[in-house]
Amino acid sequence: MKLTVLSIGKERSGLFKPGVDEYAKRLSHVAKLELVELTESRRSGGQAKADEAEAILARLKPTDVLVALDETGKALASVPFAKWLETHQSQGRHVVFVIGGDEGLDASVRARAQLTLSLSAMTMPHRLARLVLMEQLYRAFSILRGEPYHKA
Repeated sequence: MKLTVLSIGKERSGLFKPGVDEYAKRLSHVAKLELVELTESRRSGGQAKADEAEAILARLKPTDVLVALDETGKALASVPFAKWLETHQSQGRHVVFVIGGDEGLDASVRARAQLTLSLSAMTMPHRLARLVLMEQLYRAFSILRGEPYHKA
């Protein structure tokens, strides 16, 4: 299975990169993973979201399964999320997770998404969202492989 985590902006604080890198290393044993950071728009508000949406949508192929991360999306527990991934894994699909920038995701990206996913009802920095997503991806594959990482 191929996974891409596409995010707007670079992680400059140094707080989250070690965790993201660790989960990327762990995931490399079960899936082909690509981490992509797109440049954030220099404009603000809706103009920034439109610029970033254009860059995001340009990276997608028609067959890609797009998952938009958004606080208004569907909340999935870890086991149902793992089952959702398993369905796409069995079909050999390329799943692209997209995390917007400071302004969030444009409606055009959410409209293209097959799933809009919420990691939490709380707002969090998009760099932290990337780390949480990476951990949940690792957890999902651990569940699917019957490994003891997930203790439910």
